[in-house]
Amino acid sequence: MLIVFWLIDIDLGLKTILIQNAMFIASLITIIQIYPLWKVGSGLPIVMGTSSGFIGTAKSVAVNYGYAAIMGASLIGSLLEIILAFFIKPLKKLFPPLVTSLVIISIGLSLLPVGIQYFGGGSGNPDFGSWKHLLVGSVVILIIIILKQFKGFINVASILIGIIVGYILAICLGLVDFTAVKEASWFALPRPWFLMPDNETIGFSFKIQAIIPMCIMFIATTVETIGDTSGITNGGLNREATNKELTGSVLADGAGSLIAALFGVLPNTSFSQNVGLVTTTKVVNRFVVFMGAIFLLLMGFFPKISAIFTVMPQSVLGGAAVVMFAMIFVSGLQSLFRVKLTERNCLIIALSLGLGIGIGNVPSVLDKMPSWVGQIFAQNGIIMVFLISTICNLIFPKGNNGDKDDDTLLECQENSKINLVERKENNDSLEIKVEENNIDKVVEDDN
Repeated sequence: MLIVFWLIDIDLGLKTILIQNAMFIASLITIIQIYPLWKVGSGLPIVMGTSSGFIGTAKSVAVNYGYAAIMGASLIGSLLEIILAFFIKPLKKLFPPLVTSLVIISIGLSLLPVGIQYFGGGSGNPDFGSWKHLLVGSVVILIIIILKQFKGFINVASILIGIIVGYILAICLGLVDFTAVKEASWFALPRPWFLMPDNETIGFSFKIQAIIPMCIMFIATTVETIGDTSGITNGGLNREATNKELTGSVLADGAGSLIAALFGVLPNTSFSQNVGLVTTTKVVNRFVVFMGAIFLLLMGFFPKISAIFTVMPQSVLGGAAVVMFAMIFVSGLQSLFRVKLTERNCLIIALSLGLGIGIGNVPSVLDKMPSWVGQIFAQNGIIMVFLISTICNLIFPKGNNGDKDDDTLLECQENSKINLVERKENNDSLEIKVEENNIDKVVEDDN
């Protein structure tokens, strides 16, 4: 959210309120994801939060139409995701790992220039590229690299620790103005958009040029959430996710983004970083994630904490952003390498990245087209990569002689495992009850 705020003229006090709301919403939706409310939530230890995948799209929408257009498009997109939650099987077939991997790669590539801009102090900053900003950003990266050499908590918290060290250095270099922190109140309740001081800026504006790309991103994040949920059950519980868990997880995504829009916050989705953490540690205790959500929830009631993030120099976040955005790209590559690189798939990869990223970097190539074409497709390479890879995957013929996509084989394996779990649900409710209890007792057993 900070990255989008820095692109448009939003009052510091309003930024503080929105960051406070973001922490509150992220914690609330995480709790619902862990302990489902009706059908909303998977019952798995999935961490929710403001998605970095929307930054590229939100950035172009904010610059052209303002923050209210982001909220209007997010509201529509969240309703679409809620509907998609009831069509899990067709979605998994329509958007196989080949497509989702390319989308993740394009997200990382499109965000890297943004990260570099903040690394230098922020575009438009008169001190952009000064030695102070470059030093702060470099120190953040250096701290992250050093801490990544260790294992355990230090490794996992390397980005947070890097930001803290960079922030302290920025204070020493005189880059931080704490006026907004002094003026912020100690306690305040999170406020929906209609109770905010500038509700015209944070309200809802419905622009079709903003709605279409945001809806496409919601489809992409829906598929990503399906992958995250499957990753949690595979890595932590050694089984496939059931359709009930997948539906609940995506519903939590959609409902969370809907609530977030009402509070002026960017869309919420599952954090893929948490999947790697669960896979590595095998800690699938829901209470552990619940306590983290409670801590974040309490932070959402103290505006001074939000203000500390608001006044943070862009170069501090830029150092961490360069690493995080590059890791998104690497994550996409890792996912892509699991797909069989047949001649057909290589052609899809080449066309999707070549045209998608290429047009995203040279948007002027669509200047002679109708204005709405450029506004939707030329400002964001992610949208182009998603559309081209999806269309090519549907129309390009599958090879013969065993030259089939890996997702076909994965689907067969997944269906057999899901059917096994569903049979257990129907025929042996006691066994499923024991399995659910084990989720919360894994840490105690390990000890």
